[in-house]
Amino acid sequence: MVRNYFFYVSLLITTAITVGSLISLKNGLGIGVQVSDKILHASGYCLLTISWLLTFRPKTFLWKSIILVTSTVFIYGIIIEILQGVFTYNRQADIYDVFANLSGITIATLFFAFVFKKNDMK
Repeated sequence: MVRNYFFYVSLLITTAITVGSLISLKNGLGIGVQVSDKILHASGYCLLTISWLLTFRPKTFLWKSIILVTSTVFIYGIIIEILQGVFTYNRQADIYDVFANLSGITIATLFFAFVFKKNDMK
C-alpha cells in the first residue's frame, strides 16, 4: 500500500515538472517573489529523485536501485531541456539547468543514502 502511495506521488511530481517545464510562463510564477531558476531546478529534481527513490527502494541491492533511479531522472532532465529548446517559443535549452538538475539529484541521492544507510546497507 505504501509503495503505491509513493508511486502516485512520484508520478504527480514528474507530471508537474513536465508540464511546468513545457508551458508558457510570460509573467514568471506570479507569486510576487523572485526565485532563481536554478534553485527551482535543483529543488524540483531533488524532490523528484527522492520520490522515485522511495518508490523503488528494495530490501536488497540499494545501490543498484539508486544508480538506476538517479540515471533515469538525469536523462529525463536532459530530455526535458531538449524539448524546451525544440517545442517552446519563450524557453530555451540551457546547459546550466542540466547542472542545476544534477545538483538536486546529487543532494537527494546523498540524503537518501545517509538516511537509509543504517537500515539497508548492513
